[in-house]
Amino acid sequence: MSAILQKIYTFECRLFYRVNSLFQKRYLNLFFSTITHLGGATFCIVSTLILLIFSRNDLHHASILSACTLTLSHIPVHFFKKFYPRKRPYLKLEGAFVPKQPLTDYSFPSGHTTAIVSVALPIMIYIPITAIIILPIIGCVAFSRIYLGLHYPTDVFCGLVLGTSTAFISHFLFYNL
Repeated sequence: MSAILQKIYTFECRLFYRVNSLFQKRYLNLFFSTITHLGGATFCIVSTLILLIFSRNDLHHASILSACTLTLSHIPVHFFKKFYPRKRPYLKLEGAFVPKQPLTDYSFPSGHTTAIVSVALPIMIYIPITAIIILPIIGCVAFSRIYLGLHYPTDVFCGLVLGTSTAFISHFLFYNL
């Protein structure tokens, strides 16, 4: 590993341990163990379908874009998890705290972070005032992935980038095709 990559890895391991060490707090465990599910497949798919069926006007347009973005964003997620098999930090880093039933697939990139951004960003594009509520939720889901010992910070960062870039690409294609 090159010296630069080693420094990045060392930095992110320190950051991981700092965030993950908060796992000792019972109220934080409950909060982050719950909010992390907002980035899960079940919540993202079901909430998008509900919006598609029951919403009107701008929210309906946003839900169409959310569905497209969620679908498109997970193509690279599955590609990276298959071809860049990075072990989850709790499997590699000694002393990492994890929930009772941790995930066992690969960690790069964070699918939960990608999903919540993919669903939420189109809503913020169409209805900007929702950012007041949505941005903190995205931040909490992203943070929870590190807190729970399931992802390195770069996994989460790349999930944010994937979800964001896919949302803007979907938005561009939606209006220009």
